Amino acid sequence: MATRCMEGGMRPKTLQVILGHANVGITMKLYVYVTDDEKEVQIVEKMLKLF
Repeated sequence: MATRCMEGGMRPKTLQVILGHANVGITMKLYVYVTDDEKEVQIVEKMLKLF
């Protein structure tokens, strides 16, 4: 759910409050994951920087 919220544009701080975490680092480390689509975008971005 947290990953999907971030993909949908929710701010990390908002998600932190909703999940009840004391700090946003906990939210980001434990509940937000890089999806396969994001990994592909990161690879393409790296390749484009080479040119």
